[in-house]
Amino acid sequence: MKYEYLTNTPLDEAVKVFLSSLKKAGMKSKTEEIDVRHSLGRVSACAVYAKRCSPHYCASAMDGVALKAEITFGANEATPVTLSSSDYIPVDTGDELPQGCDSVVMIENVIEQGGGKISLYSPAVPWQNVRQIGEDICMGDMIIPSFTKITPSVIGALLAGGVFTAQVIKKPVFAIIPTGDEIVAAEQELSGGDIPEFNSAIFSAMLEEWGALTVIYPIVSDRRDCIEAAIKKAALECDGIIVIAGSSAGREDYTFSALENVGTAVLHGIAIKPGKPAILGNVGSAPFIGIPGYPVSGIIVMEEIVRPVVSILTCLPGENAEVVRAKVSRKINSSLKYREYIRTRLCIVEKSTVAVPMNRGAGIVTGFAKASGIITVAQDSEGVEEGGSTQVRLLRPLSEIESSVCVIGSHDPILDEISDLLKRRHLNLNVVSAHVGSMGGIMALVRKEAHLCGIHLLDESDGVYNISYIKKYFPQGGVVLIRGVGRLQGIMVGQGNPKKIAGLKDIAQRKLSYINRQKGSGTRILLDYLLKTSEISSDDICGYLREEYTHTGVAAIIAKGSADAGLGIYSAARIYDLGFIPLWNEEYDFLVSESALEQENVKRFLEILKSDELKQRLEKMGGYTFNGIGRIKNLEA
Repeated sequence: MKYEYLTNTPLDEAVKVFLSSLKKAGMKSKTEEIDVRHSLGRVSACAVYAKRCSPHYCASAMDGVALKAEITFGANEATPVTLSSSDYIPVDTGDELPQGCDSVVMIENVIEQGGGKISLYSPAVPWQNVRQIGEDICMGDMIIPSFTKITPSVIGALLAGGVFTAQVIKKPVFAIIPTGDEIVAAEQELSGGDIPEFNSAIFSAMLEEWGALTVIYPIVSDRRDCIEAAIKKAALECDGIIVIAGSSAGREDYTFSALENVGTAVLHGIAIKPGKPAILGNVGSAPFIGIPGYPVSGIIVMEEIVRPVVSILTCLPGENAEVVRAKVSRKINSSLKYREYIRTRLCIVEKSTVAVPMNRGAGIVTGFAKASGIITVAQDSEGVEEGGSTQVRLLRPLSEIESSVCVIGSHDPILDEISDLLKRRHLNLNVVSAHVGSMGGIMALVRKEAHLCGIHLLDESDGVYNISYIKKYFPQGGVVLIRGVGRLQGIMVGQGNPKKIAGLKDIAQRKLSYINRQKGSGTRILLDYLLKTSEISSDDICGYLREEYTHTGVAAIIAKGSADAGLGIYSAARIYDLGFIPLWNEEYDFLVSESALEQENVKRFLEILKSDELKQRLEKMGGYTFNGIGRIKNLEA
């Protein structure tokens, strides 16, 4: 087909065109002969037939005595049959049935009379307890058909049938070629502008999980001739080629032109988001996929486009992930131009499956590591309304989602520590958390989209935390406030406080750069209160509208010098070895729905909250107090 730069081909059409072009180019699976004992997980290249019977003789199926059945006819409880030693032959399980015998009586039914004589109180039946020749399989019978995955039991069947080597599908080898002048080895010490190369490890693991092998080539600089040379070398050595990055329309994106010079380009630009700039083609019979450099884009392209190619080369059908319907906790907007993939966390709240959409950034690989599923928004859809129902493709077993504790609300490292301790005590339990601020957590509970939320909301009128907000948003009750931790809030500044910041007035008067928390967070509310009492306008805070969603996110930005200061908790400042100016002692509590209190997973969460192990961890982090932690607070106080 005619190539058109940066097309916007629908995904299904793109995959169909790509696979058709690969077939015409001669792509096909290869075979090899291997020892059956080493064939676990491999795929048979052709039907395999037994070369001998199993068993190949009439065998005793029991420990007992072999005899001619007719000599026992008439035996019963009143008139047992007594046999002499010449009438029977003792046998063990697996022994060949002696000549002249056609039955085995199990030893439990044999009564010893002494002198070699035995009595039987029931007659034998011809061929009872005897494994006939070929009972398992007969010579010439098919053991497995073509393209069958070899399991432990299949290995046993092959060996029993006299098959010791097997023709199997050879695992295809994919070359993975990372490119980019800014890309460095992940282990290397990073300088400004350096990007650690870890995409190849992700893609290699995915390919190996699907039954392929990989060769990761050295990082190639952004030069067309270097990329061409790497592609040529890979085409000689491997069955498929994946080039990472250089697939967009930037001034140093040479992957497409390099492919055109050494192979055939089929498509450039797929109507998916993320992943649009993918390049599809071939070099000889080897499939070629140019994958965008952003990791999430790459993972989507691998799943949707590379996996069908691997399925053809391995002769293994792709496994369909389980799909569930879920209620979306917040609105998802989507463009009509693309099929969009939204990572989400999932939990079960009051028997309903709730999807909590995650950050969509194409470079946020940790989103995939933490996601429970993927929401696919069709190309002709504008998205999903808040509270709307949508299908979610699971990335984790449903049983894991069902046993998760969903915590939505304010961020604190305590959630990570509880998650780890919970997992150490109960392997089947998990914490699903979303950092949307205290008010976001309250609204999630109102909509029955979480089991509990972390909150630290200051009432400016009386200085009391959380209670007035609970009364406002839960006038009919239905929730319980659990005492969490006291924690120290303050201004985080660079190590050693290089700007000599003494307080918020310094930040405002000297126009220093500030990094703020998002609207609705307790820390943002505290900042606004402190600005008001200090008679400082938010307009005088340079960076007031620059938002982060976690305390550690604020700390990381300050540590790198991208901001001079930001309000946050002491433990976050300590993690990044920052300077810290104490301002406020606050209460960070947990609001729990009454119905969730009866669930075992939530009970276990609250047990960890009250545990000595958690206190020990938080004491090491610093900035926390534990007065009454885990107790129910009186909302009338």
